[in-house]
Amino acid sequence: MINDEISQDFDHACYVVSKDFGLQWIELRGMWNKNISDLDAKEIADARKILEKYQLRVTDIASPVFKTDWPGAPLSKQSPKRDQFNAAFDFKQQTPLLEHCIELTKAFNTDRLRCFDFWRLDDQKPYRAAINDKLREAAETCAKSNVILILENEMACNTGTGEEGAAVLAAIPNKNFMLNWDPGNAGTFPGNTPYPNGYESLPKERIGHCHCKDVSRKPDGKFEWQPVGGGLVDWVGQFRAFQRDGYHYAVSLETHWRGAGTPEASTRVSMKGLKDALQKAGIQC
Repeated sequence: MINDEISQDFDHACYVVSKDFGLQWIELRGMWNKNISDLDAKEIADARKILEKYQLRVTDIASPVFKTDWPGAPLSKQSPKRDQFNAAFDFKQQTPLLEHCIELTKAFNTDRLRCFDFWRLDDQKPYRAAINDKLREAAETCAKSNVILILENEMACNTGTGEEGAAVLAAIPNKNFMLNWDPGNAGTFPGNTPYPNGYESLPKERIGHCHCKDVSRKPDGKFEWQPVGGGLVDWVGQFRAFQRDGYHYAVSLETHWRGAGTPEASTRVSMKGLKDALQKAGIQC
């Protein structure tokens, strides 16, 4: 569960995750209206005390690393439009940002760091090799600290689908470079079927994290977020496949849908949908 999908009040978010949802793990992205990468030393210490209070462990640091424009390329249509969750770092800031986020994995006792691969270009082919080199370099930096770098397939970035994720993983064989598989994000692309098509294209041993949300597509090609179970993602099939393939890392609810009025109310609806899908898949939770 990503904490700020519930509330910016970190104590309250942790209460809901632990006491109401019965979970033992949480994903950190932002709190107190600050991105995780902007927390000061006192805020980090306070957050750690809250995690201890609710006996929650951290799945990963959901950082904004590489969620920026690729230098020298045409300006992406996505760059000025997307919610960056209180983060705005340009390309020159990425190296110190990466190093700081590696420090955050140590502070929060996790071995996983989420990243992206730059705002989506209309034609990424001229820049793809250089982008892959940057990701490979980042993975090598993470490896020195025994950190796994997980690239999220994000519709606003250059790896948006399972098929695109498979291509990047093939180009970057580093063992500590894995995919944060997000079927909901992949489902925003017209004609894309996240499960089974996108998932089956992926090397299963290199899926290191999963985001759970749902989406529907309109006839005009636009999309809308939906509660889990209310969109086009076959989550029951996906969970069965995870079980079949031995997936044993986190599945983290990233609600996004706000149809119940508030982030917390909407998250409660989606969490019920997630648990219902797990039950239908024959998985106890």
